[in-house]
Amino acid sequence: MGYVTQDEWDGHYGAGRAFRPLDSSEHELLRALVPAPPGGGHALDVGCGLGELARHLATTGYTVDGVDYAASAVTLATGLAEQMSPPPAGKVRFLRCDVERDSLDALRSSYDLITFRLSYAFLGDRTRVMRRLRERLNPGGAVVVITPVVDAVPAERRDLALDEDEIALLTAGWRTVERHDADGLATLVLRGPAAGTVSFRGKGRPSPHALTGTGVVVTDAAGRVLLGRSVREVWELPGGKNEGSESFVEAAVRELAEETGLRAEATDARLLAILMDDAHGIPRLTAAVRVVAFRGEPAVREPDLIRRWEWHEVTDLPSLASHLFTPSAHVLDAVWPGRLPGLPPVHRHILVQPPSSDALA
Repeated sequence: MGYVTQDEWDGHYGAGRAFRPLDSSEHELLRALVPAPPGGGHALDVGCGLGELARHLATTGYTVDGVDYAASAVTLATGLAEQMSPPPAGKVRFLRCDVERDSLDALRSSYDLITFRLSYAFLGDRTRVMRRLRERLNPGGAVVVITPVVDAVPAERRDLALDEDEIALLTAGWRTVERHDADGLATLVLRGPAAGTVSFRGKGRPSPHALTGTGVVVTDAAGRVLLGRSVREVWELPGGKNEGSESFVEAAVRELAEETGLRAEATDARLLAILMDDAHGIPRLTAAVRVVAFRGEPAVREPDLIRRWEWHEVTDLPSLASHLFTPSAHVLDAVWPGRLPGLPPVHRHILVQPPSSDALA
């Protein structure tokens, strides 16, 4: 499908198109797994589309907030809810909200159930979004993600689905995980958010040519740092090895463009530190480069290396529920010292102090 903009989604719903209908087997599974608490509960349906799941949850006793960032979906969902007869046991309302970029102030402070049906795979910064939303989960509550799986969809529709690595990343950091597979859909029930501690890992023995390279720290307007999910199942900064006689700053700007599509000038890059550690007995030299201005939006340009790019809150880094590439961790520590406890040893040669704005993160 490949929709990435609000206008595309507005056009999708405005043209009367929808997604796979909610069937009776899903009704029964949801009733069995996440019944409304006695006296009713509150639910949040993220990426609600035309509101089919939200309306169903209302019939089971939940008071439901359905959110979508397509205004046409919210308008149509509201109209369909008003036509429900008889009126549901719970109430339902629909709000236009981009959960990746907008304030969440219009939402309730807490929910008993948070659902993503056929929507989670469309989130760009899904790790950060899930962390922010699960902070609103009541004790004993659940997050339910209903998603197609890669093995059950044709290649041209895999942007709608999650593979097993993505599912493992999604389910990390929860005390209880239930999974139910049927008809090409995985229903994941997540309970008990558990605080994690970031761990650090390499990516195998480096080749001799890969002994020098750069790690590039770039942040968005909200101060969030860009990390890529590697095919080797680690989070890492943009960056890579030097080519020929280019400087660390030149390598950083080139690698940033090649890997993410973000464009920066060499004058907007600061060489902060030179870091030296050991990888499988081979000395490794990494330059910490801070890019302070750029153009464009991050995109996957090298899918054989990176699955996707996400903006992460700096305060979330110590509790990432997955490995962080060790050289990237050292570079992040050069910008935000002390944020990552338990780092492996490194020789750090500070050249320039990070910008003062970074100290506030």
